[in-house]
Amino acid sequence: MTFSANTRGAAQAALAMSLVGSLTAVSATIADFPVLGGQAVRYAGAAAILFGIARLDDRRSGRAPVRPSRRDLALLAALAATGLAAFNVFIILATHDTSPATIGTVVATVPIVLALVGPLLSGRRPTAATVLAACVVASGAGLANGLGGGTVRGLLLSLGALGGEVCFSLLAVPLLPRLGPIRVSAWSAALAVPMLLGSGLIMDGRHVLRMPTGAELAGLIYLTVVVTCVAFLLWYDALGVMGADRAGLFAGMIPVAAVLTTVVLGVAAPRPAEVAGAALVAVGVALGLRPVRGPEARLNTA
Repeated sequence: MTFSANTRGAAQAALAMSLVGSLTAVSATIADFPVLGGQAVRYAGAAAILFGIARLDDRRSGRAPVRPSRRDLALLAALAATGLAAFNVFIILATHDTSPATIGTVVATVPIVLALVGPLLSGRRPTAATVLAACVVASGAGLANGLGGGTVRGLLLSLGALGGEVCFSLLAVPLLPRLGPIRVSAWSAALAVPMLLGSGLIMDGRHVLRMPTGAELAGLIYLTVVVTCVAFLLWYDALGVMGADRAGLFAGMIPVAAVLTTVVLGVAAPRPAEVAGAALVAVGVALGLRPVRGPEARLNTA
């Protein structure tokens, strides 16, 4: 991988996770809107936009549209079920039993999981430097989240959310070379819609959807266009360039970006622990992006 490709991938991963981090503050505008119904609307709108982009890209390039194979559809369905639908359901259920800080701290360990599992799925051995960097990033993200406590059930649900976040990246890796970031994003978003609506009907009944207020509509549009369309495309493109282990380091930026967004919007001032956590995340990312030399470099050359 060239220096320019590595730089592009790092910039895209950083921006993608920063946009995802802004979700926390923006979600306050739709706090009273049915959660699962709102997520279904978000992904339905994103799928429509992304399929439109894919069609325009095909016309511009003159290529024939790429159709997912049966294997691709199975992986896309698994990605939608775990990384989108189940992730949202686990997060919602976990908030009933534990604090947002605990949920955030558990999910913040995703860089460690990706640093260990990502290379193994690609036929490589994890590098000690990347795993160490992921531990530093996860520690900083947990500190920025505020750590916290909760029940055993809340912890298990948080682990379920962590699993969904990991699957969001790992299940996309084998799909990206053939389908590309646009179609992986579009198909996963589209397939998540009926899953979320079904879950919403079970949890909220006929109240799964309603007309949004002006502020709620603005919040849903932001989540659809920025946090889903833009962030998904940036993240999946970065995965294809950097690999899940190195790109995964930037997942630690989610709580940091959440803190920065609340500051920009004037919601709250950062606490010392949040500033220290942000600094640890920066150190971990810097460690993880250093060029690999010596035996590890030879082991990890594709």
